[in-house]
Amino acid sequence: MGAVKSKRLPRAVREQQMMDAAVQTFGQRGYRAASMDEIAELAGVSKPLVYLYLNSKEELFTSCIQREAKALVAAVRSGVEPGLPADRQLWAGLRAFFTHTAENPDGWAVLHRQARTHGEPFATEVMAMRDEIVAFVTGLIGAAAREAHHDPALPDRDVSGLAQALVGAAESLAGWANDTPGVSAKEAAATLMNFSWAGLENLMHGRPWAPRAQVAARV
Repeated sequence: MGAVKSKRLPRAVREQQMMDAAVQTFGQRGYRAASMDEIAELAGVSKPLVYLYLNSKEELFTSCIQREAKALVAAVRSGVEPGLPADRQLWAGLRAFFTHTAENPDGWAVLHRQARTHGEPFATEVMAMRDEIVAFVTGLIGAAAREAHHDPALPDRDVSGLAQALVGAAESLAGWANDTPGVSAKEAAATLMNFSWAGLENLMHGRPWAPRAQVAARV
């Protein structure tokens, strides 16, 4: 009997399989160590088909970055329900962020570890994602601060530094949580919430931190 031919799949489905295999391979092996042969084998297709559908290794990696970045941003945005108190919105956003990175560790490795360490054009793609998340968090914190101050003219740039710090902390904590057995997305979100919210709440109510005046040395 002759070999049984595999069922022909629609191109979109086949491309999705290849992209899934590529994200897994890049995330676990790294961009330089990963090969198109490995990706093709994992996807269950021939290497020429991978090249036909997704072109070069560089273009494939760029497509992986774009797909994973889009999914992460969508997860964070959909996790926040407008109209809730500021702390609940921030908590929901952090839960969504850490849940997504925990459920997609290879995708997060592609974004956080691989893309940033291999130069252009990969780093630019990741920065575009990060800028979108920072802008979203800036708007969230800024809206809460304006509401607390009853000052609609308070510009978002006054809290953009806090947004940068918060996103940076979330990125580092996500890597730690994925590498540390037993740390759940809820625990990671609570860790960052406890670390950040006291300062944010004080800022939103007009109580920024300032260093205490030095006590004059006794003569």
